[in-house]
Amino acid sequence: MQNLKIAIYPMKIAWADPEENLRMVSTMASQVPSGTDILVLPELFSTGFVQDFHVVSSISESVSGMTMTNIKELSQRYGFAIAGTFLCRVGEQIFNRCFFIEPSGEETYYDKHHLFSLGQEHEVFSAGNRRAPILRYRGWNISMIVCYDLRFPVWCRNVGQAYDIMLVPANWPSSRSYAWKHLLIGRAIENQAIFVGANRGGSDDFGDYDNTSIMVDGLGKIVSRSDDDGELIYAEFNRAELVKIRERLPFGKDADEFSIDLL
Repeated sequence: MQNLKIAIYPMKIAWADPEENLRMVSTMASQVPSGTDILVLPELFSTGFVQDFHVVSSISESVSGMTMTNIKELSQRYGFAIAGTFLCRVGEQIFNRCFFIEPSGEETYYDKHHLFSLGQEHEVFSAGNRRAPILRYRGWNISMIVCYDLRFPVWCRNVGQAYDIMLVPANWPSSRSYAWKHLLIGRAIENQAIFVGANRGGSDDFGDYDNTSIMVDGLGKIVSRSDDDGELIYAEFNRAELVKIRERLPFGKDADEFSIDLL
């Protein structure tokens, strides 16, 4: 498939209320136009960012819990993949787990590696210890990171131009929107890849979030961004155009070789 249509839902998350958030996503999913390939939800779309360990423990779920069961059903029903993150419990550990669920039932997961210490995230969550996966979907190579991971260029590095699209579910407040926007642009330029920054809307104890979901093409140009109404935003990308950028500007061939050691 040469063209891929991506939608972001910059939803105004109801704090610590999975049932209400899943209801909102279900309603919006029914309104997604035919032909959409991927719907991207914000970081922790079903709960919002929760710092209280006891609250987190009470609403976190396994991958077979209510949240992912609903997401799988919506993906299959409407025929598009759905990505985002949720509070995932594995034994005694809790992860900020990113997911990519395909209509076929294929599941891909990634646990957020860089935990936001300013928000005490490291006191509640366990850090993922694996690199972001690269999956094949409808002819495109897709990877995913989570929010704060975006600040670390080595972690995002597109070694061998292995991915075409990087999905970035986030809770990135408007007070730091300058950094958010320019990091997405910078990462797209240096990696010659499409970056999809799916931020939440509304507000919480950390600030406001409106007007900060952005999709950036392989040249670093913003092709779509949200306003403050919480409605879906769209962009359609052509893989031949991305390949042409990489062939015309073959910067990837001059990139340094390196490896990341994970403990």
